[in-house]
Amino acid sequence: MTLTLAQLHSADVAEATQLLDGIYEHSPWIAAQAMSERPFKSLAHLKHAMATVVNTASAQAQLDLIRAHPELAGKAMVSKSLTAESTHEQSKAGLTQCTPEEFARIQQLNADYNARFGHPFILAVRGARGTGLSKQEIIDTFARRLENHPDFERAEALRNIHRIAEIRLNDKFGVEPTLGNDVWDWQERLSQHTDPGYEELGQLTVTYLTDAHRACAQRISHWMRDCGFDEVEIDAVGNVVGRYKGAHDNARYLITGSHYDTVRNGGKYDGRLGIFVPMACVRELHRENRRLPFGMEVVAFAEEEGQRYKATFLGSGALIGDFRNEWLDQKDADGITLREAMQHAGLCIDDIPRLKRNAADYLGFVEVHIEQGPVLNELDIPLGVVTSINGGQRYVCEMTGMASHAGTTPMNRRRDAAVGVAELALYVEQRAAQDGDSVATIGQLNVPNGSINVVPGRCLFSLDMRAPTNAQRDALVADILARLDEIARRRGLHYKAELAMSASAAPSAPEWQRRWENAVDALGLPLFRMPSGAGHDAMKIHEILPQAMLFVRGLNSGISHNPLESTTSDDMQLAVDAFSHLLEQLAREHA
Repeated sequence: MTLTLAQLHSADVAEATQLLDGIYEHSPWIAAQAMSERPFKSLAHLKHAMATVVNTASAQAQLDLIRAHPELAGKAMVSKSLTAESTHEQSKAGLTQCTPEEFARIQQLNADYNARFGHPFILAVRGARGTGLSKQEIIDTFARRLENHPDFERAEALRNIHRIAEIRLNDKFGVEPTLGNDVWDWQERLSQHTDPGYEELGQLTVTYLTDAHRACAQRISHWMRDCGFDEVEIDAVGNVVGRYKGAHDNARYLITGSHYDTVRNGGKYDGRLGIFVPMACVRELHRENRRLPFGMEVVAFAEEEGQRYKATFLGSGALIGDFRNEWLDQKDADGITLREAMQHAGLCIDDIPRLKRNAADYLGFVEVHIEQGPVLNELDIPLGVVTSINGGQRYVCEMTGMASHAGTTPMNRRRDAAVGVAELALYVEQRAAQDGDSVATIGQLNVPNGSINVVPGRCLFSLDMRAPTNAQRDALVADILARLDEIARRRGLHYKAELAMSASAAPSAPEWQRRWENAVDALGLPLFRMPSGAGHDAMKIHEILPQAMLFVRGLNSGISHNPLESTTSDDMQLAVDAFSHLLEQLAREHA
């Protein structure tokens, strides 16, 4: 029988606990304590309430919960003593049909894992889509997580337990994240296109105007037409633009979207999630034969990552009139100029100035994006409302000292360029941490022609400094550059610091941020506000229109720019629901 929230609300605690039996393995105390949060606004609210009970429990209670779970393909499976839920999950992942070699490998992993961590390996084997991981995916994840720190691994085990509980709750309540599954499937199918040299390695790489990039554009354009967009075009820089008209001819448009290019060997969801979530919303409007008081313009931006050419934000930049003709002479690694690549793709360079949007024709810009960080994942919160996109500055630097013999130069007479940079690196870490939301990184550090027995006379390094406001960023930059100067003077070193990039912060427009907040609250989710440390297309559109972003939780510590980048179809469904709610708010405001 399918359970409802109304049944859960009308039952006493003992009855409600029994109704949720089996959601958390052999641990009815979780459901019992979660009932204090009744009434639940939604199933998502119930899921979070139960997760919160676990996350606020004692370390021993958490460990007992982990140990209440069976090993994968372990003794309980062999003896057929698994719970019905565990039997179904392990069977769906094919673990009940292991080859002798697979079974032996998993048994060895179980033994190694238990010896290292003192509890069984926990993995939501039905996966992010709910249909089941392959046995190879399970084995690969098992082996990778063996390398984790014990504290991190215990938290990762709990996160997987929450995912198991989420899927079990879906089954008990008869809920299927249908639109989230569709968004998931679009991204899976789009990831089949990848650049030569990476396809053979099974890696996703789609850089600007390659064959794979143009194939992605074609596929997105076909899907937009299938969704019911009135107009679909690939514009003069390769953006795929779909327009769904409003109820009146003179209606303004809400513009939204994100990018479809990727970093090299990247993930499937960075950028692309922000294309397919609004596409799903438009498709539902079309199915209902419904027009809003405003139109929707969904843009799949052609370029954001700056992987093939040094110019970045080519797609969103063109929409605000920021396209510089000198970029056309830039060459990629194969010597192909940007002009040649655009001509080969059949793009009309002369039309690029016409892409600039008139702000008066638009209400604003919103963007959905995977978080690309660990915060939402660690908090077990599906959605986050972005308060600002960090402003940043990057410097390419060189520290120069004196190369000398490592054995004969006394420690107090060295002019060691690398040690000077090392001292700066420690200060960079300490200074950024003072601001809370600021971040600073020395991502490149190189001693050219270094030798094991030579004191480094030269060190090349980078500086990347970001903060939610320009004032905070400028103070961070000033302090770090001042410390660089002080270190160089004290150590008898010289330095150069060349500004390579400067981007202003893009604070969310208050009224648009509130709309996202209202949507998240309506879904019964906790409201979590956060800055974006990464750059996004929204920060370009911010120059002409009000903007605000919604973040979606990522799996695997929220890792991004990495093949392990992932999120669940349930969280994608919540993103679609939140976007739909934002549209309804706008419709009421403009009725």
